[in-house]
Amino acid sequence: MEKVTVFAPATVANVGPGFDVLGVAVEGLGDVVTARRLDGEPGQVRIEHVEGDGGRLPRAPEANTAGIAARATLALLGVEHVGVGLALRKGLPLNSGLGSSGASAAAACWAVNLLFGAPLDRMALLPAALEAEARVSGRHADNVGPALLGGFVLIHTYDPLELIRLPVPDDLLFVLAVPECELPTHQARQVLPANISLQDHVTTSGHLAALVAGICTGNTRLVGRAIRDPIVEPARAPLIPGFAQVKRAALDAGAHGCSISGAGPTLFAVTDGESTAQQVAQAMKAAFADAGLASHTHIGRVDRVGARLI
Repeated sequence: MEKVTVFAPATVANVGPGFDVLGVAVEGLGDVVTARRLDGEPGQVRIEHVEGDGGRLPRAPEANTAGIAARATLALLGVEHVGVGLALRKGLPLNSGLGSSGASAAAACWAVNLLFGAPLDRMALLPAALEAEARVSGRHADNVGPALLGGFVLIHTYDPLELIRLPVPDDLLFVLAVPECELPTHQARQVLPANISLQDHVTTSGHLAALVAGICTGNTRLVGRAIRDPIVEPARAPLIPGFAQVKRAALDAGAHGCSISGAGPTLFAVTDGESTAQQVAQAMKAAFADAGLASHTHIGRVDRVGARLI
């Protein structure tokens, strides 16, 4: 191929108690990367065009997750005789908690792989995507994993890197409430506690185990009940204006569970019915407005595919 265009979806990382070990891809939102061969520039990666970022993302390939991922993918493929030019279209807002950098990295990995005949499967490409994420927001795979693979992804270990794909409950719906403010990942990580109590560890382990059980058995209500996080959520909640009111509004409107998406400030809620999802979305939007923040909402099912050719 001379040129390919790939879409990679938004992701909800952590999903409550699964800090850095659980993530899920959500339909309908994401980033798009177009990759083309540069026959006169062996081994080089160029960022040729970026749109949707307001001019804020770096154009230097070594500082852009799409560029880092593309270069790492070329290395995995052993391609040295040609280069790659990238065009990036951001569909995800920056610093929103929706896996913006992860989606760009996943899309770039898959695009470059397709450009050279797709010799590597998605699991083999994960180290390239993770390298890009690590350079920008920390070495965690709960965004790049589901953005590349689709569905729910559980990170068993980071050394060695081992990911487990979980089944997807058919009726599970995500409601995303995205306020018009930003929360950089590094800032959200700075407020995390350095030490936790044994009781918090036990409680969180129980919630995560129940969450995985709910996902694997298709029990949406159990999934919602298990989205409880006594460690990370309380530390980050003060960074999000109106957090408590928005979460309460979601639950009162019928959501089974609600928490912070990734590092925030986006909040996500889960439910299992279209009409309830609409009510939850309206309630979350109104609660953010009461807190003085404009926001937009999105309702989507789990994206089962991940990065794909468009």
